Amino acid sequence: MVQHLLDLAPTLFVVAFFFLFSLNWPRKATWSRAITCLVVLAVALRYLAWRFFSTVLPHPVDGSFGFFWAWFVFLVELGAFADILLFLVAMSRYVDRSAEADRREREFFARDAADLPTVDVFIPTYNEPIDVLERTIVGALALDYPRDKLKVYVLDDKRRDWLRDYCESKGAIHVTRPDNSHAKAGNMNNGLTVSSGEFIAIFDADFVPYRNFLRRTVPFFEDPTIGIVQTPQHFFNKDPVQSNLSLEKVWPDEQRLFFDEMAASRDAWDVSFCCGSCSIARRSALDEIGGFPHDSITEDLLTTLALLNRGYKTRYLNERLSMGLAAENLKGYFVQRGRWCRGGIQTIYLHNGPLRGPGLTLFQRFMFLPLSWLVQYTVRFVILVVPAVYLWTGAAPLYFTGTQDIVWYQLPVLAAYFLLMGWLTPTRYLPLISSAVGAFATFRMLPVVISSLVKPFGVPFRVTPKGSGNEESEFDAYTFFSIAFWIAVTALGLVVNVVPEWSRIGEGEFSVVSAWWAVINIAVLMVAALICFEKPRPLLDSFATDEAARIEHEDAVLTGRITSLSLEGGIIELDSAPAARAGDAVTVEMERFPHLRGTIEAVSRLAKGGFALKFSYRLEGECRDRMIVKLYTGQYSQDIHELDKSAIASGLWSRMFGRTVRATA
Repeated sequence: MVQHLLDLAPTLFVVAFFFLFSLNWPRKATWSRAITCLVVLAVALRYLAWRFFSTVLPHPVDGSFGFFWAWFVFLVELGAFADILLFLVAMSRYVDRSAEADRREREFFARDAADLPTVDVFIPTYNEPIDVLERTIVGALALDYPRDKLKVYVLDDKRRDWLRDYCESKGAIHVTRPDNSHAKAGNMNNGLTVSSGEFIAIFDADFVPYRNFLRRTVPFFEDPTIGIVQTPQHFFNKDPVQSNLSLEKVWPDEQRLFFDEMAASRDAWDVSFCCGSCSIARRSALDEIGGFPHDSITEDLLTTLALLNRGYKTRYLNERLSMGLAAENLKGYFVQRGRWCRGGIQTIYLHNGPLRGPGLTLFQRFMFLPLSWLVQYTVRFVILVVPAVYLWTGAAPLYFTGTQDIVWYQLPVLAAYFLLMGWLTPTRYLPLISSAVGAFATFRMLPVVISSLVKPFGVPFRVTPKGSGNEESEFDAYTFFSIAFWIAVTALGLVVNVVPEWSRIGEGEFSVVSAWWAVINIAVLMVAALICFEKPRPLLDSFATDEAARIEHEDAVLTGRITSLSLEGGIIELDSAPAARAGDAVTVEMERFPHLRGTIEAVSRLAKGGFALKFSYRLEGECRDRMIVKLYTGQYSQDIHELDKSAIASGLWSRMFGRTVRATA
């Protein structure tokens, strides 16, 4: 017993450090982050030294598969360590610019409105339908900024007559060009030639700016070194991972880790970067670099690098100032991630990329390397296959020295990593879910990484499909059968080695470690497999609300609270049963809508007591625009602020063993 406790001493030290110190320190203070990240780095360096000197170098140079496999796994670990090193450096700082934004806003807008700078809003679009575009156009036109200082340009690369007519009816400027050269970057550069605003705000066709977006961002440009101000991307629908795992209300969308945590930390180092949509740029700075670069399919990242070459910084304001449409299905999910991955890798080949771009410091070059894209999927794949390789070939990933050494050196690293992620991102990370999402993406993204390295250019820009929704059950057969294959291979490897006559491995301590590793991999892959089955969900997502409402039905008047609202209808909760039936006409009074006429769809009793009245309506013209402004420009959100672990476990269980139910508004 004493020996076992001694073996666990390094792990107990890591756990004690977090529980006694880090978990009681302010999470967003730079000093606490720096100390914690240094401790984790020290633990990782200790492990890496042991791996190299005790489990790699001593391996006999016999030219066997086991020899090459051990070196390959170690080199992959080195890549993972380099990626984690950059992550630790970035996350060791944090900056919250909201107080600065408050001060700048007060000072900036104290001047006369006639002295405010002019702003052009660019909405680049290719094939998005009207139900997607109308939200963005109406929201942009409703921005809280002097109307004579603001122009909204809809940059239409599909040259649609109906969109031109819609823009004219709303007061937006419809812009086309004779060809689609250089995709989105070329479209925006064409926009620069027909506009003249001092600042350019950019919103993808599916992102709706909040009314105060310009009030919070434009004042930052009083600092002449600021070229771009980027804000986070939030979403009003659920992404495929949330939906397909039945975790819509309890698990945040996948991009929260980057936008809520990593981007703000990068800004503290002055290495924040433009993410395209939900940003605003200084026109004179864009003019200096010749407009938006089009050498890569990720023009936003290249814009940041080009501006850094000229001494301009990208500032990050971590406030929810817009809402957009997350990828609605797995097809869109992989189109989007594939474009980001390929575009990031392309930068290492470019003259203005992080390796060769002029004017960049050594630190900036390291921080803009697409190392995460290059490494993460290879690392995840190797983690998944190591137990299977050992169980079937007997080739261990290291020249094994004993279980005691694994506990002494490797277990502290795992504990440090999981505790660090839990501390840095308490509402964005759970080991099982996060690992499953990474494993799911690996089987499609690893080929993208390899093909991008071999042939970085030549693949055309692909627009993420939006507005298609996912009202039918789809199935990602390729990813599912890839996952199923490795589950089967790993599970059969365990079974084979239980029977002595069939065993592929000899007597050895690593067999115990590999068995546990294999079981964990199977559990992760089983959760990942669930994501492959698309759950049907509606095109229009409703917002959770809680506001008073007055309902008129025939001669009766009832009061209640609206708990759900969308562009097509809502739900009102009442204390008493209404004398109403499906199909009856009803008038609803709420904030900004004194007489909203609709039709009752259903009346039901609530488990918690009371009744729910579901109603629908058809809005047109100015009334529909007002509802868009009400719903999408700042009053509501779909954010998840805390992780309910029991609800997450329940959702996974029901998804795995329960019956899929069609989502309703």
